[in-house]
Amino acid sequence: MNQQQLEKVKSAPGFIAALDQSGGSTPKALALYGIDESAFSNDEEMYTVMHEMRTRIIKSPSFNGDRILGAILFENTMDRTIDGQETSHYLWDVKHVVPFLKVDKGLADDADGVQLMKPMPDLDALCERAVGKGVFGTKMRSVIKLADASGVQAIVDQQFEVGTQILGHGLVPIIEPEVDINSPAKAEAEALLKTEILRQLDALGDDQSVMLKLTLPEADNFYSELVDHPNVLRVVALSGGYSREEANARLARNHGVVASFSRALTEGLSAQQSDADFDAALDASVGSIFAASNT
Repeated sequence: MNQQQLEKVKSAPGFIAALDQSGGSTPKALALYGIDESAFSNDEEMYTVMHEMRTRIIKSPSFNGDRILGAILFENTMDRTIDGQETSHYLWDVKHVVPFLKVDKGLADDADGVQLMKPMPDLDALCERAVGKGVFGTKMRSVIKLADASGVQAIVDQQFEVGTQILGHGLVPIIEPEVDINSPAKAEAEALLKTEILRQLDALGDDQSVMLKLTLPEADNFYSELVDHPNVLRVVALSGGYSREEANARLARNHGVVASFSRALTEGLSAQQSDADFDAALDASVGSIFAASNT
């Protein structure tokens, strides 16, 4: 593991950019960016257009390690290049931004008020490829919709089981059991979630560190025990469908938690903007998220 990257992720000011929209969410992300589905006729063309968007973001002067700790990549992005360099190496060597990789294969159907992750039979091979490309850690998402004790336990058990597998490759897993912001029992689900996460964290070895990516909670500083836990490298927050303004306001009230925003980061960016306007919009976005993370 890269010690410089570890120290940056653990203690530097900043936030993590989530640039990992994959199959299902890509057309929506491109539409918000001002590119409709007529611009591509198959998945390969769609991913090429998406990579152009991500490349524009990453190469922007506003996107650098002064305010951005890391960036989460989709596998297709990891396998592409920026200015002739593998994306993960470009991020670290040129921008001093730590590369992460989204490894989950999407969500299973609803059961017990949650959506577990689909099976990942090729996870070991993917982790090995990521290590070979200088990736620091991984991310995997599952979703909690209701405050169902057995469902929440199943989500957290799966996340930590897969997380332990990832730790075995020398990578740091970002464990992401998202609580749906529209859940009718959001606060109750968060209480169940915190209990289960603490149970799993306490079972880790002294040398095992994970990161947590959580929905911004209903009660401010609700996850402070997780922020302070010795096995937690960093707690980051997803925007989850909140506007950037709302996500930033909630984030600023949760001390020690930093952002890992996707849609809220790119809100207001457009393919039609000039480079100067694009950079200015991204600079404003990065600046506001950095300020909210730095509390």
